[in-house]
Amino acid sequence: MNEQQKQSIEEQSSKGPDIKGFLAVFVSTFTTVFIAELGDKTQIATLLLTAQSGMPLIVFIGSASALICSSLMGVIIGTWLAKKIPAEKLEYAAGMLMVGIGLYMSLQASQNLLNNLV
Repeated sequence: MNEQQKQSIEEQSSKGPDIKGFLAVFVSTFTTVFIAELGDKTQIATLLLTAQSGMPLIVFIGSASALICSSLMGVIIGTWLAKKIPAEKLEYAAGMLMVGIGLYMSLQASQNLLNNLV
């Protein structure tokens, strides 16, 4: 490797984060959160609050602020967990938590259904 190539590599590494990496993480995060929030309780509550108050801008500011705060909590906790637990174990634990929640909710729904039949 000649001196010019070494200098080019050093210049690229000193420029900071790669824009492609930034865009990939940003688009992935935006898409995941956007799809997860479509049609959930929060969106329905926001819809109802807007209809009741007739103040869509204020409801938007309030709901957007709440989403920002809850996302900030997720980022802070995720950063802390990433330092304490390897990524593979964290993914496994998150998967098991989701399965557990799904089973618990299924059990509750089954019990309610059986109670309503009796």
